[in-house]
Amino acid sequence: MSPMQRKQCLMNTVVRPDPVFVRGQGAYLYDQAGLAYLDWVQGWAVNALGHSPEVVTAALARQATTLLNASPGFYHPPLLALAEKLVSLSGMDQAFFINSGAEANEGAIKLARKWGRLHKGGAYEIITFDNGYHGRTLATMSATGKPGWDTYYPPQVPGFPKARFNDLDSVAALIGPGTVAVMLEPVQGEGGVIPASDEFLHGLRALCDRHDLMLIFDEVQTGCGRSGTLFAWQHYGVMPDVMTLGKGLGGGVPLSALLARRRHCCFEPGDQGGTFSGAPLACAVGSAVLDVLAQPAFLAQVRQRSRQLREGLEALSTRHGLGEVRGLGLLLALAMPDGGAVELVELAREHGLLLNAPRPHCVRVMPALNSTEAEIEEGLRLLDGALAMLVHPRNAVPA
Repeated sequence: MSPMQRKQCLMNTVVRPDPVFVRGQGAYLYDQAGLAYLDWVQGWAVNALGHSPEVVTAALARQATTLLNASPGFYHPPLLALAEKLVSLSGMDQAFFINSGAEANEGAIKLARKWGRLHKGGAYEIITFDNGYHGRTLATMSATGKPGWDTYYPPQVPGFPKARFNDLDSVAALIGPGTVAVMLEPVQGEGGVIPASDEFLHGLRALCDRHDLMLIFDEVQTGCGRSGTLFAWQHYGVMPDVMTLGKGLGGGVPLSALLARRRHCCFEPGDQGGTFSGAPLACAVGSAVLDVLAQPAFLAQVRQRSRQLREGLEALSTRHGLGEVRGLGLLLALAMPDGGAVELVELAREHGLLLNAPRPHCVRVMPALNSTEAEIEEGLRLLDGALAMLVHPRNAVPA
């Protein structure tokens, strides 16, 4: 088959650019022609330590020769080790492991609904937010507030009234006898990298306590060091009752986690599961990745690179007449009030830089958490060139 014919063997679920990537190392991806691209997407914040880091490849090699899959019905050392580490680091009490952030969020929804049935007279409604994002299962799509998603696969799963992000009054107005929980991302990633305010999260914690509601943080994207602290809730000083993790937890290997305080851990055997739940291979990698991400010196370096990147983006915004820079840690966005984010992604790729446009009016950057000062500087230079071509095409010099 020709390359085009091979591409046509794939279902039409995403718009992919032409390059075929064959290798990744650290901050870079390489295509079939041997061209290098500085990757500020990193699998949508999945590759916390960059492409093919030694800590991941070594953990994979060690575990692959020992035990690949034992069945979710048995204990094994990687499962126990990862659970112990996450419980200790997060302040939660119990963990459940699965493959993706959507599955972890689906588990959180199930946990909340069962807890509501047992302790709140059958309450099942979970307040979520406009422009929030929680995954692509039917339930998590219904929980998602992304415009237009309610028309994809109707009817939606009921029980997810939508409040306005950073608007505590809008949450309070939705609370009723059927409410069991509030679920949100500390930073709305797909919504355009919109951080929650300190006042809002502290207010939510107090509101949930007052009405005996579960507070669920979807930290699939913001967790595992991405925000500059191991978990984004630590940045705010607001601890949830339930937290989901994914993406960076496996450092490139499919792995997610559902964590909860003991009071809300009401699952019984048979309530939740999955063929690859807590598989030895994934858990071994997750444990090795977490050992790196949890080091105070590593997190301090993330914050240092975040300051460098933010200051550089702010300088580019001023130079090219763009909008605000927002986000936390190494999850940042550059606002483009006049649009053009999709076009900028194309131009940046032609310059050798991979970006993401979650919305037409902003670009999102998610570099590896162990990016060097020189790599951040290189990315800013490449982005500057792409912006010049977009904003000042007559004066720009092609790269």
